Amino acid sequence: MKSIRILESARADLVDGFHFYERQAAGIGRYFLDSLYSDIESLQISAGVHPKRFDRYHCLFARRFPYAVYYRIVKDQIRIYAVLDCRRSPRRIQDRLKKTS
Repeated sequence: MKSIRILESARADLVDGFHFYERQAAGIGRYFLDSLYSDIESLQISAGVHPKRFDRYHCLFARRFPYAVYYRIVKDQIRIYAVLDCRRSPRRIQDRLKKTS
């Protein structure tokens, strides 16, 4: 089984998302994190089946929030590079991913 490694850049994205949703209503930030971590954990079963975006990253769309998890498989590890809001422009997402590689 492959291990999952959430890189610091993706951890910062999760914290930003938590704060955004927590400002909307108390408790939603926690629900956001629980949901995204569940989606990330599902990669132990489904890693690699998601379409590739920007030629390098697989893209898992979150089930409950408008977010996407950008990851790569490196040997026996699933590396999460970014967790980004899909409402951003594709160009901004691409620029962000260029900075994390």
